[in-house]
Amino acid sequence: MTPALEVSRAEVRLRGRIVWAEVSLTVQPGAFVAVLGPNGAGKSTLLKVALGLLPLARGDVRVLGHAAGAANASIGYLPQRRTFDSAMRIRGVDLVRLGLDGHRWGVPLPRLGADPEAARVRETIALVGAEPYADRPLGELSGGEQQRLLIAQALVRRPQLLLLDEPLDSLDLTNQGAVAALVQEICRTEGVAVLLVAHDVNPILGYLDQLVYFAGGTAVSGSPREVITSETLSLLYGAPIEVLETRDGRLVVVGQPEAPFVHGERHAH
Repeated sequence: MTPALEVSRAEVRLRGRIVWAEVSLTVQPGAFVAVLGPNGAGKSTLLKVALGLLPLARGDVRVLGHAAGAANASIGYLPQRRTFDSAMRIRGVDLVRLGLDGHRWGVPLPRLGADPEAARVRETIALVGAEPYADRPLGELSGGEQQRLLIAQALVRRPQLLLLDEPLDSLDLTNQGAVAALVQEICRTEGVAVLLVAHDVNPILGYLDQLVYFAGGTAVSGSPREVITSETLSLLYGAPIEVLETRDGRLVVVGQPEAPFVHGERHAH
């Protein structure tokens, strides 16, 4: 099977500065992959490289068997965001529909007979479990409900690869786990590979197939239990890092520099 994403000895530079280098990883179809690391380590940069928005200074990247940017029609992308303002009146179903026809000019014309696009919109809304509130204005919905509809928008064109940039950032722990379970189910039933950028692995740890951790100008990739270890993180950070496991299975990372899962204000810009 053609991997969803292949990165080989890749290096990215921004304004002459190396963001990361010697990064190699493979994401298989249907895999649920979290991308972790401190602020500025290059997590979102990986998504932009996969979309062809940032060129590599060195190395190679293949997306769904093609050069980066060539297969974007088969990629669903959810960028970083805040919650919608309470005054937002657009309905959830309309937001999802924009994933199909938002690139078109003009006002949609009424259709005669069956509308296969409308059927696909409703099918995708059902897939993410958003049917009870899809016809309500977005401004009236909770953060978790809005996030499900945004994921539906990214899924409505049946992508083979789904890129989610910090979709859990504004959610409480309960909703973070619910969204992670939803994403895992999508991976299993739809065969979609998912790269999800996150700050804390604990709410999603039990759902992941793979973890990519950026730090120290490079990255490591493997199963969560292979990557989140004292040895691996100490090597990445170039400083003593200790990984502890609590009785309930949560991982706690301590040491210098600042513990990787505690970064203060995440969006200072």
